[in-house]
This record gives sequence, C-alpha cells and structure tokens, in this order.
Amino acid sequence: MTDQVPPPESDIPGKPTSASRTTLSHIMTVSDTNLLGTVHGGVIMKLVDDAAGAVAGRHSGGPAVTASMDEMVFLVPVRVGDLVHVRAQVNWTGRSSMEVGVRVMAERWNESTPATQVGSAYLVFAAVDAEGRPRAVPPVIPESERDKRRYQEAQIRRTHRLARRRAIKELRARRAAEGIDDHR
Repeated sequence: MTDQVPPPESDIPGKPTSASRTTLSHIMTVSDTNLLGTVHGGVIMKLVDDAAGAVAGRHSGGPAVTASMDEMVFLVPVRVGDLVHVRAQVNWTGRSSMEVGVRVMAERWNESTPATQVGSAYLVFAAVDAEGRPRAVPPVIPESERDKRRYQEAQIRRTHRLARRRAIKELRARRAAEGIDDHR
C-alpha cells in the first residue's frame, strides 16, 4: 500500500471530505433504555445509520442505502440524560459505494465536562437511482493527514470484506460439490 491517495478514476468531479461531514445530536431518555437501564445498543445503531445515511446522501447527491455495517464497537454504556453526538464522514468511495466512518460521543446534558467517545462504526452505502439501481458517486478527496489515513484504512477494510465474501462463497461451493446440504 502506498502513502499516496490514488487520483480519482471518475469523470464526476471529486468532493472533499468536509463537504458532507455532519454531526447528529440526540439526548437519551428513558424510552431509549434496555433491561439494564442503559441506552439500548439498537438505539445507538439507528443514530449511527441515520448520520451515515445523511453523509452518504450528501456526498453522492441523492439516495443511498445501507449495504453493510462493519465493526460497530460500543466502548462504554450510554446513560439516560446523556447528550449523544454522532459524527460521520465519507472515508472512501468506489464506483457506486462509499465507506462512512462514524464516531459516537456522549456528554452529560447538565455538566460542562468534555464529551467522551462511547462507540464507533464503519458503514458501506450504495448510491441508487430512482429504480434502485447503483449509480456513480463522486470520488472523495481527503483533505488532511487524518483523512488520508482513514482513506487508506478504508481500502484495507474493503479488501478484507471482499476476501471474506470470496472465501465464504468458495467454502459453500466446495460443500455443495461434496453433497453436503446446509439449507435445512
């Protein structure tokens, strides 16, 4: 892997990472809790998907759908009364797909202490047209050294996703050729 970000391979003009970066904030209430009394992970995941979807739509200039969520990590519990900030940006783009990185921060609604990171995730979105078919997206243009690192890390995650998918397909094909029926 090189230290340079490759030039865009698209006729569509690129967009800088800052063009679609966004933060979604939400205060957690009792209706967001799980049986342990902390905020349900699914509530956080929905906020993550909402913020990432907004970023993907902004970057691609139209509808984009969630294709996958990688590495959703919960670092510490979120509590009722926490003000949660979900920060998202496009890290990498392909022809019609985008990786969006998300960082989840939380702070007490009534205290002046700094927000702390409580989670993170990487999501892949596919830009779609009115009929639901893939459509081209603008290349992302990393602006800072941090953006360049995120771009390179996103390429590594993509390589791993594709290799994992290929290995699973090969395993299933081998098992089917051996007459093993896994569909019961």
